[in-house]
Amino acid sequence: MVTVDRSPSPTYPILTYHHITPSPHRSDRSAISPTGFARHMWLLRRLGYVGLSLAMALPYLRGERVGRIAILTFDDSYVDTLEHALPVLLHRGFSATCYAVSRAIGQVKTWNVASAGSGLLLMSVDQLMWWHQAGMEIGAQTRSHARLTACTARQLRNEIAGGRQELQQRLGVAVSQFSYPFGEVNDRIAATVREAGFAAAVTARQGRAIVGGDLWQLPRLAVDQPALLPFAAKLLTHHEERRA
Repeated sequence: MVTVDRSPSPTYPILTYHHITPSPHRSDRSAISPTGFARHMWLLRRLGYVGLSLAMALPYLRGERVGRIAILTFDDSYVDTLEHALPVLLHRGFSATCYAVSRAIGQVKTWNVASAGSGLLLMSVDQLMWWHQAGMEIGAQTRSHARLTACTARQLRNEIAGGRQELQQRLGVAVSQFSYPFGEVNDRIAATVREAGFAAAVTARQGRAIVGGDLWQLPRLAVDQPALLPFAAKLLTHHEERRA
């Protein structure tokens, strides 16, 4: 039996999107069509949610504010996020966070080459600035999308703090949010992210973010279907935690 969360604000959904493409491959569960994404954002607004970037949502996650919000995140900074998601976000008055790999700016995706999303074009500096100037947030996803659990302490600092430095230097904007590549994190990695100056970090662990919880190991809800019913279940129930 699915339990609906009717309490005012014990938890908040952090939604994970990857790329928004008109021709999603059936084998790529990280791809959503522009129509599907637009319907998701329509439902959010219909249900009374405001879509926020992670930085704008932090007062809610710390318990300083209360409201009906959903936190919108996009991993990897694909060009199609800019082309297909940004117009919808602006139309609905939402903000979102997009995480960039500092040494892959303007290139194609080369990690996880077995996935259907391999070879997709990533945003350039100009495109990331377009995203930022539209009122959206840019976060970091390391220098090279490395598997952090295999890194030494020195390599961790290079990937995490170095990636943040590179993004800030190339873009000229503050970068305060982090996404763990492949969702891989442990306490040692999370501590390095915190020491690097990030205000919060998101994982691939399925679940809703608890108010007052660990801001450097935030769970998310992966959006992998365009249909509205599964999307509504992610927003309104604890089904994902039970499934995980």
